[in-house]
Amino acid sequence: MKRKKILLVDDSETILMLEQMILKDRPYDIITANDGKEGVAKAEAEKPDLILMDVVMWTMSGFEACRQIRKKEATKDIPIILVTSEAGTENIQTGFDSGCTDYISKPIKGPELLSRVEKYLAEEGSRPRNGRGEQ
Repeated sequence: MKRKKILLVDDSETILMLEQMILKDRPYDIITANDGKEGVAKAEAEKPDLILMDVVMWTMSGFEACRQIRKKEATKDIPIILVTSEAGTENIQTGFDSGCTDYISKPIKGPELLSRVEKYLAEEGSRPRNGRGEQ
C-alpha cells in the first residue's frame, strides 16, 4: 500500500515542528513549505494526498494559495485543511470560498488534527472539495 503524503505549509517553524510531532508515528510522508508561494509550488510538484495550511503568511495568504491550488488541474482535488488562529466566522467563510476543505483553529489540538487528517486520507476518491460536502 502506498504511503500517503502530507504537505504542511506554515511560516512558523514552531507550528511546522508541532504538526510533524503530532503526525510522526503515523505512516505518512511529510513535506514542508514555509509560505504560500512555496506551498503552491510543492503541491504541484509533489501532488500530496492532503495539505495542512496556515492562513496568515508573508508572501501569499493561505486563502490565495487555496485559490491557486484549486485552479490547477493536477492539484484541484487535493483536500486542504486551513490551520489558523484566524478562526472568526468571516475568515472561515473566506476559507471555504477560497476552496479549503476544512478548517482547524489554533492552538492545535493533537487529537483533532489526527482525526481530520485520517478522515480526509480515508476518503480518497470519494472526498468532497469542501467541508460542506460540495464537489
